[in-house]
Amino acid sequence: MRVVICGAGEVGYNVASYLSRDANDVTLVDINSQLIEHATRELDVNGVVGYFSNPEALSKAGLADADMIIAVSPNDEANMVACQVAHSLFDTPKKIARIRNQDYLDPAWNNLFSRDHMPIDMIISPEIEVAKSIYERLAITGATEAIPVCNNDLYFVGALCTDSCSIVHTPLRQLRTLFSHFFVNVVSILREGAFVPLDGDSQIIEGDEIFFLVESKKIPTLMSYLGIECVDSRKIIILGGGRVGASLSSLISHSMPKAHVTIIEAYAERAQYLAQHLDKELIIHGDGLHPSILKEAEVAQADTLVAVTNEDETNALCALQAKYMGCKRSIALVKRAIYTPLLLSTNVDATISPQDITASRIMHHVRRGRVKAVHKLRGGDSELIEAITSETCKIINQPIRDLHLPEGVRIASIKRGEEFIFPDPDTVIKSGDFVTIFSLSEFAHKVDAYFSTDVELF
Repeated sequence: MRVVICGAGEVGYNVASYLSRDANDVTLVDINSQLIEHATRELDVNGVVGYFSNPEALSKAGLADADMIIAVSPNDEANMVACQVAHSLFDTPKKIARIRNQDYLDPAWNNLFSRDHMPIDMIISPEIEVAKSIYERLAITGATEAIPVCNNDLYFVGALCTDSCSIVHTPLRQLRTLFSHFFVNVVSILREGAFVPLDGDSQIIEGDEIFFLVESKKIPTLMSYLGIECVDSRKIIILGGGRVGASLSSLISHSMPKAHVTIIEAYAERAQYLAQHLDKELIIHGDGLHPSILKEAEVAQADTLVAVTNEDETNALCALQAKYMGCKRSIALVKRAIYTPLLLSTNVDATISPQDITASRIMHHVRRGRVKAVHKLRGGDSELIEAITSETCKIINQPIRDLHLPEGVRIASIKRGEEFIFPDPDTVIKSGDFVTIFSLSEFAHKVDAYFSTDVELF
């Protein structure tokens, strides 16, 4: 498959990295020559320095022969024009655009992106996707990660193991007996910043961040074993009333009617806009890093503070300050992956990576073979892969032990019909199984080889 990606920033780079792993012909276009130089040096991709929507630059990128254009530059209008140029001049079959401005996504203007006007097959809105991801974490107390998988039948959940965890020093093979009445599988352990190789004798120790797959309806039961009581967040403070904060507030308003939301916004004009357009939320104009503003928001009585400004440092410091002042839980939006282990090792409960979320959402709609979804984790260090097997897959009709999976790859779950099957070395995967795989990113290309390499678009 030949793909042209407009925008070589973190999202474009991550998507290019994934697509280039399986011998796809990928070309990145960006006006920043340093970004192009970095991408072509680190990845097996081509690069063109030029404006995202310039026909000449897109022609040099090979768009005339491309199967798809993915426009993820920082400029909404450039992304839309790039897709229009791809359609009008190059007849590109599939067009994906990242659009941040919510005004473009108003249902009143749906016809704008129809085939007769500005044909875009898939629109990705980072703010909405990030808000959804934060909401998933809000819904599960104590979760550092919360990703619905397998058509929402399972959740991939991360949690920090404290001294109140009742399964500390329990060999993983014994957990299957302990939780025999429902499906749960510990698929990865992060210890002191590194993923630990796992086998049946591996044990969880205090301070570990553990990642597991569990039946959605059994999440509270499992969390109780970890010493975490799942309770609804009733008082939520959102630092930052921008697009992410406003989208999150809307989700909470519609899905958590008993929750009380306070939004702290530093810019007076934006705070006034929110006050005029939001009915239930309390809007406070001020600097969330100032203790007096947090006191005014009653942070000590809050169940959760979510920091989603445009500044990593502001989000990180405010999340730490909120916990220091008595907030039960804090979540910080951070673009730099290096902040995540630092914050989780202090007192912040969860971090959100907008790049991981946006790249994962794009890959949800750019699927190879039987791979149906790819979820980027921890700044791209690892991935959760969802796939449905077919008769052509190399992974079927042999015991898992005979697959010789790399140490960084684990079969996390198997769903056959309505039954969840716990994967062990003797398990045989069959055609039609819904398989979830955890993989360190360096081994993800080997996972791809177990499935058909034919590309499926949408």
